[in-house]
Amino acid sequence: MTKPRIGFIGVGFMGHGMAKNILEKGFPLTIMGNRNRAPVEDLVGRGASEVKTPRDVAAASDIVFICVTDSPTVEKIIRDADGVKAGAHKGLIVVDCSTANPVSTEVLAQELAEVGVDFADAPLGGTPAQAETGQLSAMVGAEPQVFARIEGAIGAWASKIVHLGPVGAGHKMKLLNNFLSMGYAAIYAEALAIGQKVGISVETFDSVVRGGRMDCGFYQTFMGYVLEGNENSHKFTLSNGAKDLRYVDAMANAAQVANPISSAAKNLFAQAVGAGNGNKFVPMIADFVAESNGFTRKTKG
Repeated sequence: MTKPRIGFIGVGFMGHGMAKNILEKGFPLTIMGNRNRAPVEDLVGRGASEVKTPRDVAAASDIVFICVTDSPTVEKIIRDADGVKAGAHKGLIVVDCSTANPVSTEVLAQELAEVGVDFADAPLGGTPAQAETGQLSAMVGAEPQVFARIEGAIGAWASKIVHLGPVGAGHKMKLLNNFLSMGYAAIYAEALAIGQKVGISVETFDSVVRGGRMDCGFYQTFMGYVLEGNENSHKFTLSNGAKDLRYVDAMANAAQVANPISSAAKNLFAQAVGAGNGNKFVPMIADFVAESNGFTRKTKG
């Protein structure tokens, strides 16, 4: 059986590994180049075709994956004069793997349906390292017949695929998932700052939490920086975390649900970004919380 032609827009931290696995599983792949040439050239060297615009990607593909920063970027990629919609053909499926605003997702799905294109959301769970090994998770929002057509391609880069419901369901669940992780980051940072001030070292803190009921994968990558100084242990920026928490806030407001905890986390991340830390990775919020309290966070040793 002939494999569908795959297009990929956004071959960055996560997208490079996803695209690499798509190639390794035997799918024809077309990618759109960007300013960071290293991942593009690597993928071309592995057999991908490079084109210049989202329109070109859509024209050459049966399924287009988009993996970018936020909803405004997704909207631009789809709606621009040289966007995906301009190059769309009947039967095309567009799959947004970004962490996006579900309201935008549902609007885009309707716009694309008007030109015979199906839309699905499949945001990611995992790290760039897991993207490289094909071990991400995917939270998919799609109609059943669309999910059946994209499941195999998603399986090239995801070891866990959950079909949550119609379009938008994936992005809703992803926002809840990221609220948990950014909330954990805020709690860890505050707990570590209090601990340092009352004489509990980071090593002591970790010796109690690690392996216990409060341990988890996110804790371990967070502490990869805090305890070991590995700045790349969790490559997700504070600005992206702040954006996701804004989307959580908007989703809660639209549903008329009080959200004091996610709002508190959003405000902390906004403060960190406002202080010039947007390009730093999430575990580094521990440094910001310590500095906001007038001291420098102690490192191991």
